[in-house]
Amino acid sequence: MKFDTPATANPIDQLKVVGQPVNRIDGLLKTTGTAPYAYERHDVAPHAAYGFVVGAAIARGRIRSIDLAEARRAPGVLAIVTAQSAGQLGQGKMNTAPLLAGPQVDHYHQAVALVVAETFEQARAAAQQVRVDYERAPGRYDLAAAKDGATQPEDINGDAPDTSVGAFGGAFAAAPVQVDASYTTPDQSHAMMEPHATVAAWQGDALTVWTSNQMIAWGRRELAATLGIPKDKVRLVSPFIGGGFGGKLFLRADALLAALGARAAKRPVKVALQRPLMINNTTHRPATIQRVRIGADAHGTIQAIGHECWSGDLPGGKADSAVDQTRRLYAGANRMTATRLAELHLPEANSMRAPGEATGHMALEIAMDELAEKLGMDPVELRIRNDTQVVPDTTGEKRPKGATGERPVKPFSQRQLVECLRLGAERFGWNERSARPAQRRDGRWWVGMGVASAYRGAPVMKSAARVRLDGQGRITVETDMTDIGTGSYTIIAQTAAEMMGVPLARVAVRLGDSDFPVSSGSGGQWGAASATSGVYAACVKLREAVAGKLGLDPAAARFADGQVVADGRSRPLADAARDAELAAEDGIEFGVLEQQTQQSTFGAHFVEVGVDAFTGEVRVRRMLAVCAAGRILNPKSARSQVIGAMTMGVGGALMEELAVDTRLGFFVNHDLAGYEVPVHADIPHQDVVFLDEPDPRASPMKAKGVGELGICGVSAAIANAVHNATGVRVRDYPVTLDKLIGSLPPVA
Repeated sequence: MKFDTPATANPIDQLKVVGQPVNRIDGLLKTTGTAPYAYERHDVAPHAAYGFVVGAAIARGRIRSIDLAEARRAPGVLAIVTAQSAGQLGQGKMNTAPLLAGPQVDHYHQAVALVVAETFEQARAAAQQVRVDYERAPGRYDLAAAKDGATQPEDINGDAPDTSVGAFGGAFAAAPVQVDASYTTPDQSHAMMEPHATVAAWQGDALTVWTSNQMIAWGRRELAATLGIPKDKVRLVSPFIGGGFGGKLFLRADALLAALGARAAKRPVKVALQRPLMINNTTHRPATIQRVRIGADAHGTIQAIGHECWSGDLPGGKADSAVDQTRRLYAGANRMTATRLAELHLPEANSMRAPGEATGHMALEIAMDELAEKLGMDPVELRIRNDTQVVPDTTGEKRPKGATGERPVKPFSQRQLVECLRLGAERFGWNERSARPAQRRDGRWWVGMGVASAYRGAPVMKSAARVRLDGQGRITVETDMTDIGTGSYTIIAQTAAEMMGVPLARVAVRLGDSDFPVSSGSGGQWGAASATSGVYAACVKLREAVAGKLGLDPAAARFADGQVVADGRSRPLADAARDAELAAEDGIEFGVLEQQTQQSTFGAHFVEVGVDAFTGEVRVRRMLAVCAAGRILNPKSARSQVIGAMTMGVGGALMEELAVDTRLGFFVNHDLAGYEVPVHADIPHQDVVFLDEPDPRASPMKAKGVGELGICGVSAAIANAVHNATGVRVRDYPVTLDKLIGSLPPVA
């Protein structure tokens, strides 16, 4: 099915099941510990051996030699895999560095060997006996030091790295009110609960991996390419994932080494990356240095806005797209963005929840707060005054093939940013905020409020599904879509139930298997709208087959309460499959409407903090998010997504920071003892409000994503609240007490 015209009235609009806050259908499995996660697949590999990964002890250089003699003699050892014994390996196009080092080492904790043994303890003990002789090479590990040598990348997610509209330089210089400030964000870890883990088994020349991966089709393709075997010889299974946040988008060392270990040991092998390797071996959010310049007239109308970003990655890596939201969030006739990429030899940088926008908002939304302060204007009113219903900058966007001439003005398909800000201000009690900082005390706490806008694109991807009807009137949906804790099982079941007119209990959903039709996968906030649209398309085809089987007019058929009604006749749905199961497979393809309008999601975050007047400790007291993100398919799971994102925003604002050893090139705090993330005691009650916003140009579901919008702007709202509480402006994240304590107001 091609989605090339806006959606009209369709069965989803009934909202009998879709749009309802139903509980997760997979909740019982997860709460009882019976959901089968990758490392626990004893059912498929009951006698699996254990692999333990040896990570490189240098950040850059070569392996002179590896002595495996002592490790081979260790009890229980079955096989040891190195680059030399693995033979010629390819490299997936989504991996910046090879997943198995040798002889070259590209980053610290890059895998150099896998020890396979009968038990985990034996494998771990033997891995300590692997002796690696390294030749260390110099490397660059400090973004600030490498900043001046940074270069322009080829593109930013397919768009131009630099954009320019009007005459930014002159307009900024002439603006009566100016902000020109630099901001820094640190390297951050995904820190998901479930480690990267895989069980691998060969049957002849065919490989099956039960793994933790967000994108089944990508992982299958990349693993086949790396092993040099046909894609149809690889099956990838990932029905449950214990968190990903972008860190499991791509093939990682656990899957490759489990496959190599199973081949070497001639039996199934399971591998889980230990926490230090999850942080140093896999991907992370890169640090940024950002400069934001905004010039406005005395009434707060933006005349010039510029945003520059520097980030770093391994050779061949990608830059952080922190400037992206600045191209679309606020009006302004004169504008520029620029992105530069420094070559660093730290572990690979890549996508983490709301890549680009999460870091970009951390700078832009403080700059907007600073501008409001200089203007003597309310920060909410400043944002509202600079709203726009058309994209203010399309200069760097990809264009359809053959397009010529000037770029047309591009409207947003839906944009309710002003409504989010106004409703949020009313709900939060924004009128109680003091415009002057350091005016409100509650005992030993300075109290302040902060606000930030939120923007995130609403991308969609081609997605397919298979839907089956049996003789009992039960529906089964099969698609390789994944559920990373986001509620995919439930919204897919809701979609099928609504389309086929059956109760939710009559729908079974099977996900995360490369034997199923290829879906969008989970990531980038594209999963919900894309995957449910693929199920919608398959259900449309199944409805046609059912109506034909029952001798009813497919165009007139109505599916409800287990019945199919048309032309005054009613037949049980199950009758269509009395003789044999009916199945239909189809997918959704997007394209044209994305080029005509900008499809995005918007929101507003409001935060109240307390700052200890004596120690500078920051405590978040209240949080509110107002989101406009298309039709909300399940308000309960959508709220869960937003409050989880808000919690990550608290971490980004106040505590999350990978400490870089700039001499040796690794992240020092590579465990959950040293890398701090928010815990329950750090998070107060969080309110989430969704605006009514079905968007017929987004998908046949009229839905968008919301899981990444919820983090955009949160950290800046907290930093702005800290400034309102204390008068101290912190531009370098995280906002820790050492950056506050020397400048706190005097304690009366």
